[in-house]
Order: sequence, then C-alpha cells, then structure tokens
Amino acid sequence: MEFQDYYKTLGVSKRASQEEIQRAYRKLARKYHPDVNKDKDAEEKFKRINEANEVLKDPEKRKLYDAYGENWQYGEGQQPQWHDQDFTSGKRHTGFSKTFHFGGGRGSHEQTSGFSDFFNNLFGGGRFTDQEEQYYEYDMPGRSHEAEITVSLSDVYHGATKAISFQTYETDSNGQVRPVTKKLQVKIPKGVTNGAVIRLAGQGEKGVGHGAAGDMLLRINVSPDPRFKIVGHDLHTVIAVSPWEAALGTKIPVQTVDGNVTLSIPKGSQNGKKLRVRGKGIPKRKGAAGDIIVQLEIRMPDHLIKDEERLLKELSLKSKYNPREKSYQRAGSHG
Repeated sequence: MEFQDYYKTLGVSKRASQEEIQRAYRKLARKYHPDVNKDKDAEEKFKRINEANEVLKDPEKRKLYDAYGENWQYGEGQQPQWHDQDFTSGKRHTGFSKTFHFGGGRGSHEQTSGFSDFFNNLFGGGRFTDQEEQYYEYDMPGRSHEAEITVSLSDVYHGATKAISFQTYETDSNGQVRPVTKKLQVKIPKGVTNGAVIRLAGQGEKGVGHGAAGDMLLRINVSPDPRFKIVGHDLHTVIAVSPWEAALGTKIPVQTVDGNVTLSIPKGSQNGKKLRVRGKGIPKRKGAAGDIIVQLEIRMPDHLIKDEERLLKELSLKSKYNPREKSYQRAGSHG
C-alpha cells in the first residue's frame, strides 16, 4: 500500500485554497470522466481524482491528511470518530454520485467506498471481498451554458417572446461527444433590467448517467434607444426648449415608450433643469413603475427673422436682468 499524494493528483500546491482545489477537481473530472474519455486509463484516473477531492474538499479531512498522510502506517486502526457519519452516510457533496451494483442477487445500493487501501486505512470505510462481483457507474450533472440576448427597450417595457439558438454538446449512444444545435422560445419578463440573468432550468448540457442537465443562463443586454438612457427602472431624456418657453412657461409633448404625454414647463426654468414624468419608466415586479426624467436644454435659434430680432432688441433695452450680476465668471469643466 503506497502513499497517495492528493495534491499532486489534482495538480495543486499544499497551500491551495478551497476554490483552487474545486476548480482543479472540476476541470480534471470532466476531462477523465469514463463516459466522456474512452482512454483505457481514464476510469482509474477519474477514481483517483474523486478520491483526492473527497479528502481535500473538507477542511477537517484535509487537516487529518496533512498531519498523518505520509505517516499513514502509524495511524493504522485509529479511525477518526466522525468517519461513520461523514463517509458511510451515502451523501456526496461534490456534484458526483457513485452507485455500486453487486451481483449474486444482492441488489444495488449507494456507498461512498471503493477508494484506495490508503484512503480506507487513513479514514476507515467499508471494503469489498474478492468474492463480491462489483461494478459501478458515475453520475455527473451537465454544465450550465451562459449567453447574451439583446432586446429592445420596448421588449422590456411590454414583455416579449424571443427565439434563440445555441450550440451544445451531447454524448450519443456510442459514447461519442457531438455538437447539437438547440432552439428555444424565451419569454422576456416585463420590467427586466439591463444585465439581469434569466435562468432556463435544464436547458444546458445534458448530465452523464443520472446526472441532472445544466441550465441556460441568459444575460439581458438592452440595446441603446436614441431617446432614452436607462438607469435602473428610470428613463433619462433631454428635450430642447426656446428661451421664451423657458422664461414664460409652456406645455410640451414628451415621448414615452408607448406614446406621448404632455409636460408643463414652469416659468423661469433654467438650462439643465430636471422634471419628472412619474410612472412612465420601466415597470417593476412590485410597486410603481420607474419615471422619465426630463432635462431641459435651452437653445437659441441659429438665425433670427426681422421680427424676432426687433423684439429681442426691444427686450434688451427694457430688461433690467443681468445674468452676470451674482456670478460673473467661474472656472469651466474639462472636455
């Protein structure tokens, strides 16, 4: 019976974090899974990988292994008391399960045994006699796929159904992995925001054996709209008004996602003033919808007709307003 270097098996250092161990394990487990890799030594490698992970994934078992692993012969017959609960309960926490089938009319049952003599000596565990006919199969869940779907502002405002297609991989009856194109109809919920993820359960890669299929994770990408900037559930827009509209006050039309509304401009509105149109933004799952935030931009005409020029000259002579009276000059912003 030889010492098993579990760190070397997973290709990690003794100082590896739990996250590094799990990443290494998942990568190797998929590479050497017997239902995917048909090399003659793949199954044995997979068993060693699974055994290494069984120990290193658990801080207590890893601590025991680090302390006594290389000196396993001195701990012979001294099984830790927590062994019975953790190793013979039939529970697996790695995403894999191992089912053992016994011949001779014994039926089948799940058990977390079947590891090396080194493992059993250090941690204890059930063993099989040479007379017991034993074979096993592995179950592994399928990987989840990630993809982006681009939708319009109208789609997230009203809700929509979109057709998508993507390529995945499946194992055929001969054990060969082949690409498969899948097509789905995806419901875009009303009110979903940019960057949100829609989970389509079971639409990812098929599992191996009795493993569950993975999921399809669709990240929502809302395409730009020339009228609005989307900020959460609010829609921000800029609307131009004339100097006299800002000074005297008026009513102007404002576009929403599904039509126009009328917005009142207060007298004496300044350039950059922000007004709110409530409830006309993106709907929410609960509560009122977001708002439209309207920023005013005061614009002068490029060319004045004679009457406009006359009226402005008359205004300049009669008006006592001096815009530089309170703040004559200040530093400008860069860019």
